[in-house]
Amino acid sequence: MYQLNPALYDFWRTRKPYKLLKGGRFSSKTQDAGGMAAFLARNYSVKFLCLRQFQNRIADSVYTVVKEKIQAAGWRDEFDIGVSTIRHRVTGSEFLFYGLARNIEEIKGTEGVDICWIEEGEGLTEDQWLIIDPTIRKEGAEVWVLWNPHLITDFVQAKLPTLLGDDCIIRHINYLDNPFLSETARKKAERLKEADPDSYRHIYLGQPLSSDDAAVIKFSWIEAAIDAHIKLGIDLSGARTVGYDVADSGADKNACSVFDGAICEEIDEWSAPEDELNQSTKRAWAHVQGGTLIYDSIGVGAHVGSTLSAMDVKRGYFKFNAAGAVINPDKEYAPKIKNKEKFENLKAQAWQDVADRFRNTFNAVTKGMVYPASELISISSNAGKIEQLKIELSSPRKRYSKRGLDIVEPKEEMSKRGIPSPNLADSFVMGACPHLVERAGYSWKGF
Repeated sequence: MYQLNPALYDFWRTRKPYKLLKGGRFSSKTQDAGGMAAFLARNYSVKFLCLRQFQNRIADSVYTVVKEKIQAAGWRDEFDIGVSTIRHRVTGSEFLFYGLARNIEEIKGTEGVDICWIEEGEGLTEDQWLIIDPTIRKEGAEVWVLWNPHLITDFVQAKLPTLLGDDCIIRHINYLDNPFLSETARKKAERLKEADPDSYRHIYLGQPLSSDDAAVIKFSWIEAAIDAHIKLGIDLSGARTVGYDVADSGADKNACSVFDGAICEEIDEWSAPEDELNQSTKRAWAHVQGGTLIYDSIGVGAHVGSTLSAMDVKRGYFKFNAAGAVINPDKEYAPKIKNKEKFENLKAQAWQDVADRFRNTFNAVTKGMVYPASELISISSNAGKIEQLKIELSSPRKRYSKRGLDIVEPKEEMSKRGIPSPNLADSFVMGACPHLVERAGYSWKGF
């Protein structure tokens, strides 16, 4: 029999419907899964559904790994191994191999799966998961997800473990835990450790990258801003402002971010159908408490103003038109670059404004650089939903319009990457930018 990594004995023996195995290169994740799959196929009647993001040919799948484990254990005569299929002659166990990106509908119709093995799970999207998970419905079935961590914001890293809760066992393993590692492989890892410690930690220790270089706001900047006002001993308080992102429809949610000056003190998110806009608007307005409400006026949000008027609220709320024109178009954002020459719309300008303050805060907290309070930002550790906020703020990427100006990655494009609408982040940016709304030419209601 193939010898499993002793470090994973308890992992494989634990009875949980979801087994999540992550770690760096040379950690034996795939080899162990292949050995365990071959063992189970030989001793029980098991239907395996083996998935990976892209599979242009059978060699791209885990077919080769399973075949090698069967041969290494001396079980070759017990299995029918075809050019793209593997089946045990006695138990009837079989292996199916699919690529997720091109075969998702075919996968959706698969019945009777006992074990779904998802390889290279770092590319798994939430939309794919919502199809796969209901497909694996046989009593006692398991889902194995294996991945090398990429970005901390990836679905499998940031959301899936929380979504599964106590129904999953999760294990992080590295090459240092692999007793079968060759000396050649060990030397490769150690060589990189000396030459490039950051790459070593990511590739061989499986530490996810905290920032996407294409992101408008880097994850590390946001982390540095948690309780930055306390860390720096600076008074960042000021006027109370509430950013309100209105749910469009379907699974979208309403969100509010409550600011005391440059400090985000509270995050609120809730589900409500479009026909409950009045109740949602009242909930958002309850956060204002004498301050200012800034709301997304596009789509369903266009009715917020009339709802507040019907509540006899006469002032204290502003529209935020994300697609609207930039403010102070002729003012220089940077030397010899005017706002109108950099930003396509108000949304891009506001996100960049917040990004600049996060970057300044990071430099102040980590490098001791000094900035005026108006150029910093902070998030209270008591705000709630901080982990979700970090991910949402660091998810949208920089993009460019047809005129070559800055825009924020559209929600439709994010959805194709498996990233849902960043409701908390949008409310946060609005709440952080009352200075942009006031100068955008909108009038205070009732003034």
